Amino acid sequence: MKIAPEEIEALLAGHPKIADLAVVGIADERIEGEQVVTAVVVPKEGETIELPELRAFLRDKGVAGYKEPRKLVVVETLPRNPLGKVLKREIRATVS
Repeated sequence: MKIAPEEIEALLAGHPKIADLAVVGIADERIEGEQVVTAVVVPKEGETIELPELRAFLRDKGVAGYKEPRKLVVVETLPRNPLGKVLKREIRATVS
């Protein structure tokens, strides 16, 4: 199934503990050619966040289970280009 990362990012942007985020597909180690939906999150200062919390938040928004992130990576900052666009290629290279 194809999943639009922007759809999940837009919903997760409303999470009260998230300062910044990106959603990327990371190669699934178990199934060749498949990807795992991965949320890469910068939490707000003083906050911690867990994957079950993100998934429950999306479920409450009516998101189908197959679109929910299967992996969560917490980072301090997201890599961006000079115009401020998130560099998902760099995220995939460091997270995979």
